[in-house]
This record gives sequence, structure tokens and C-alpha cells, in this order.
Amino acid sequence: MKYFEYEISGIDGSVAKFVGYCLDNSEEVVPDRVRPSVLVIPGGGYEMTSDREAEPIAMQFLAAGFNAFVLRYSVKPSVFPVALLEAADAMTMIREHAAEWHVDPDAIAVIGFSAGGHLAANLATSTSDDILVAHGYDPDAVRPNGLLLAYPVITSGPLAHRGSFDSLLGERRNDSQALESVSIERHIDAKTPPVFAWHTVPDETVPYENTLMLIDACKKAGVSIEAHLFPQGGHGLSLGTAETAWQGVNGIEPSIQIWPQLAVSWMHRTFAR
Repeated sequence: MKYFEYEISGIDGSVAKFVGYCLDNSEEVVPDRVRPSVLVIPGGGYEMTSDREAEPIAMQFLAAGFNAFVLRYSVKPSVFPVALLEAADAMTMIREHAAEWHVDPDAIAVIGFSAGGHLAANLATSTSDDILVAHGYDPDAVRPNGLLLAYPVITSGPLAHRGSFDSLLGERRNDSQALESVSIERHIDAKTPPVFAWHTVPDETVPYENTLMLIDACKKAGVSIEAHLFPQGGHGLSLGTAETAWQGVNGIEPSIQIWPQLAVSWMHRTFAR
């Protein structure tokens, strides 16, 4: 396995961390194999990036035979579009190094958690295509081929997680035009790749209606979506196991522990060749 780290410079002078875990090929098996891959984007309300939603998630997909990358993007006091452009740089890096890292450049999914889900969806949908173009990116060239979301921040409307948008927009936090421009459900169209999402119904931090809005928007746009709502558990559960529980205790939730298996199956179906 190859392990590597890179730094990505933000447009405001901040620095993001990009980590890769890439499986080696074997002469005994398929020496020229290229693999589907995932870019993991942790949550944290645009105030931090959670350890619990970073490497442990990458290890799940690595064990299932995918290459995995993690982006620790810039957060508060950095504001939009700093993190978005770092995510675009991460996708560019993966595709530019596809041959070296044994990556199928047409089978890259991004998986985001909570506010990281908002960032992942921002990159995958047409939400900020104009911003990307203004900064010299081709939106289609950095758009992932699949989008996986765990308890995602979607809407900036009445059911928004206000803390995420306050940190994301900074001084523009109360600007209605800025808020609407980053409200994901308003910008899903035919360019949005297939989606996998899950949420817990009792989530009191990011209401599960965020995912319902996502489902409705995808249906209206003709975008394939698989979504799972679980009857128990709060916000930020990650894997729902002792591996990712806070201090190894809080956040163990058996009802959601199946989601990695569901996501891996979705990946296999989505990127079947």
C-alpha cells in the first residue's frame, strides 16, 4: 500500500492536508488493475475536521478494495469558497495521478459527513460551478462520479444547521443571496452524479429533513439516489462503533453500523464495469 501526504494551499493563505491510501497491484492477481476510489471529507461545522470521520472511514473503503483519500480542508476563519477550491484541487490531484496511484479516473466518489457533506455536495452538484469557473477550474473536470453523504448539511433555509453556514459565509452569514447560492437542494440537476445518503431520524443537530430535501431534489432532476433513514441515533455517529465513538464510549449505535456495507455495495453497483 502507498501512503502519502500533500499540502494544498488555500486562496487565503490557509493550508489543507490531503492524505492518500492506495493499494498496490500484484503480478499474481491483476498487475495493471485500476480501482474505484473515494475522497473522504470529514465534518465539523466548518469549524474543524473530525478525526472520527477521516481515517476510520478511509480504512473501511480501503479494506473493501477501493483507494481512499482524505481531505482536511480549511475551516473558520477561512470562508467560502476556500474549502471548495481545496476540494477541487484534491480531485484534480487524484485524476492527474490516476495512473501512478492505480485510480480509475472515471470512478471517483466523494463521501462527506455533516458539513463535510455540504462541501462534497457543493463540489458534486452545480451549486458553485460559476465560482469554480471564476477561479480557473473546469467544473466537469473536478466533479466526482459519485456522491455519498452521511447526515449531510443540505439546506440553508429554515431547517438549516445555522452554525455551519455562519462559519462558511462569515460576514455574509445573513446575506440571503449568499445563503441561497449554497443551499444544495436548489442546485441539483442532470450533472449531479448518482447519490447515496443516510441519516438518523432523531438527529437534532442537522434535521433529517435535509436528506428528505435531497431525495426530493434528486427525484425531480432525474438523479439516481439511494437513501437510508435509521430510527435511532443522533448526529455525527460516523461508523457508530467503539472505533469512532467519542472517547470510545458515546456514539455507539448498532442500528446504523450497517451503512458502510450498504455504501460499498452501492459503490460496486455504481462503478460496475
